[in-house]
Amino acid sequence: MYYGTLGIIAVSVILFFIILYYVPIILWFTALVSGVRISLLQLILMRIRKVPPNVIVRIMIEAHKAGLQSIKRDELEAHYLAGGNVEKVVHAIVAASKANIDLTFKMATAIDLAGRDVLQAVKMSVNPNVIDTPPVAAVAKNGIQLIAKARVTVRANIKQLVGGASEETVLARVGEGIVSSIGAAETHEKVLEHPDSISKVVLAKGLDAGTAFEILSIDIANIDIGKNIGAELQMDQAEADKNIAQARAEERRAMAVALEQEMKAKAQEARAKVILAEAEIPLAIAEAFKTGNLGIMDYQRYKNIEADTSMRDALSKSSQPQIKGKEQK
Repeated sequence: MYYGTLGIIAVSVILFFIILYYVPIILWFTALVSGVRISLLQLILMRIRKVPPNVIVRIMIEAHKAGLQSIKRDELEAHYLAGGNVEKVVHAIVAASKANIDLTFKMATAIDLAGRDVLQAVKMSVNPNVIDTPPVAAVAKNGIQLIAKARVTVRANIKQLVGGASEETVLARVGEGIVSSIGAAETHEKVLEHPDSISKVVLAKGLDAGTAFEILSIDIANIDIGKNIGAELQMDQAEADKNIAQARAEERRAMAVALEQEMKAKAQEARAKVILAEAEIPLAIAEAFKTGNLGIMDYQRYKNIEADTSMRDALSKSSQPQIKGKEQK
């Protein structure tokens, strides 16, 4: 009997807490005294739909106290079930309302579901953010490289947060503007004398178009002188021209050597032909004797001419050293 009574009490306590969980009377009473009209049945249905009633009621109380009567319970539940952050959305709408920024619930939920921090965007609209660009290297027309760093003051553009480009795009466009501005300068001294000219040129380009931010100002924080790119390019060009000239000279030398070798080969071929022709002379003489075209007297005259020619060659060769010696004296 005793254990039966304890079991009934335990079951009753469990049922009581289950009822309190699904029938949040205290939460309903809190909403009632705060001026938020919501039925107890709706709170029970929220539990069944896996929507935390305490979060929805707290957000509705905040919106009611801020004077935002347009925010409905069904819209809050739908945004929560869609995976959004209802607390940040309402906080952002309240902050925007206090700052006179036009931000509707539909726009805020779209920004939140797009993956952006809508509350941070509202804060950035009120308090602009400063972005430091990485060092941007550019070359003036006189070939001197300048390395510039800029500070970009941006304000969030609420209407462009959905589908607008991010900070990386803004930084890339600012860097591009700095490069084009320095590249258009005649000398690097002009850029160093008037660094604000870079800011004016870059701002005039409208670089914030299509982005989620509005560029308020671009300030050149620092400019350093880099390398003499023009001189390096000229040196590289001169080295390349020298290599090309050397290659062409080597090509001409190789062609001359090849031509010389070809001429030597032709001379050797000619000498070989002469030797072959001389080897055929005795055969021709013998054939002439056989056929009677050459007599003994003709052959004797031929030998005399040949001996005379050999003697003349020997005399001419022996006289050449004497002539050279006289010239040296």
